[in-house]
Amino acid sequence: MSVRFRGEKAELIDLPGAYTLEPTSRAEEVATRMLQEADLVINVVDATNLERNLNLTLHLIERGKPLVVALNMWDDARHRGIKIDNKKLQKLLGVPVIPTVGLTGEGVKELVLSLGRATSREAISRTKEERWSQIGEIIRECQSLTHRHHTLLETVGDFTVKPLTGLPIALVVVYFTFKAIRYMGEGLIGHLFDPLFERFWAPLMMNLSSLLGSSGFLHDVLVGKLISGEIDFVQSFGLLTTGLYVPIAMVLPYVLSFYLVLGILEDLGYLPRLAILVDSLMHKVGLHGFASIPMILGIGCNVPGALATRVLETTRERFIAATLMAIAVPCTAQIAMIIGMLGDQPLYLTAVFGSLFLAWIGLGVLLNKVLKGESPEIFVEISPYRIPYWNTVVKKLWMRVREFLSSAIPMVLLGVLFMNILYSLGIVNWIAVVTAPVITGLLGLPREAVSALIIGFLRKDVAVGMLVPLNLSAGQLVVACVVLAMYFPCVATFVVLIRELGIKGMFKSTLIMLFSALGAGTILNLIF
Repeated sequence: MSVRFRGEKAELIDLPGAYTLEPTSRAEEVATRMLQEADLVINVVDATNLERNLNLTLHLIERGKPLVVALNMWDDARHRGIKIDNKKLQKLLGVPVIPTVGLTGEGVKELVLSLGRATSREAISRTKEERWSQIGEIIRECQSLTHRHHTLLETVGDFTVKPLTGLPIALVVVYFTFKAIRYMGEGLIGHLFDPLFERFWAPLMMNLSSLLGSSGFLHDVLVGKLISGEIDFVQSFGLLTTGLYVPIAMVLPYVLSFYLVLGILEDLGYLPRLAILVDSLMHKVGLHGFASIPMILGIGCNVPGALATRVLETTRERFIAATLMAIAVPCTAQIAMIIGMLGDQPLYLTAVFGSLFLAWIGLGVLLNKVLKGESPEIFVEISPYRIPYWNTVVKKLWMRVREFLSSAIPMVLLGVLFMNILYSLGIVNWIAVVTAPVITGLLGLPREAVSALIIGFLRKDVAVGMLVPLNLSAGQLVVACVVLAMYFPCVATFVVLIRELGIKGMFKSTLIMLFSALGAGTILNLIF
């Protein structure tokens, strides 16, 4: 992001977390490489774990770069009985040390003002033994601990990280998380978005339809087909009807709900504990517990989920995580559409997500056995529970929703336009004929379902919505939804995965997706 510093425009870059400049993971490799190009470094130090964090601080000081230390989580340190003499620490380190509280902004102004005091120094060299010896001396001089009793949040934290109590709590958290997402999403749709479209946007579109003569190519592209003389925002399939209704009224409410809940869980500090709890399961599929973070982010949107695979240490782990996420972790937008169609039939809804979960487990176990290499152990710092700071939660929510809207609406409009052109040129009918043996034979779906498969490359949620006019049985909907989720990622995720896995890796991943989708769809067709 761009900021103003000393009257000039400067670029502020948030680097991946690291504890050393001797990289042990890909994230630390990225941080080390980018630090070499930095003109000034702000080292954010966890005040509750000063000893561990000072290793990186001394590394940075040795490099001779202008440096300021932000002694963050200052409030938590006080609450935990940790007293740090920041003035003495500043003197010993020889760089500005500013206590801060990131959630509330306390100390941030002083931090910015201190940047002008950061100066270059001559680079020096220390051995590991010398560095840790100096850290020990600094801790003895600057830090003291006092006895205190556990707070309620700390007691809860202990319960949520132990398997015996933590796993049942995790199941309860996940259940109520998705219960809350569905409740909020359906409430927003029924009480806000649907009324807005029906009362205000539908009349405008009917007027536009009349102006365009109620038919013709331009009418079909902009307004779409009239259903019984009226606009149906799901079936009309015009740019200004379905193209806007799907991302705004059908998908946005669930995305909004998901990111709100995710932001609360993030700020509360629950996600690292969840990673610890699922570590054993993750190792069965060639990953470790922290790979649960890309999976959770993938539920919101597969793009940040794919990007989050960077936190994993090896190419093997990143390939497995990215492939499993693309195959078996539908995004919130797609989940919203599936729930909208099968929500009143719990058995079939369970069949969809149960099939995806079994595919995730089965493919993961297979990939873990076939691909060479091992799964490293998990090393993750568990911060104390904190009451979420609502200003931060709302800011993160706005940033994520804005990113979703800026990408979703253009892609949906492009998808709708693309499909209208394919229909008008007869290309969809030709593809339907060519793929009929697979679509109708193995999967048991009507030929018209090929339209959804084509559009699924642009937007999976739109593709699921295209199944509505086909009047499929509940069993056919299960087959179609599972195949759409598994067979290929949307174009945005596809582009990111090429960058993360490389062309060769993405080619392998794509083959796995296609064969998995075809196999799962065929089995489900036989069952239903």
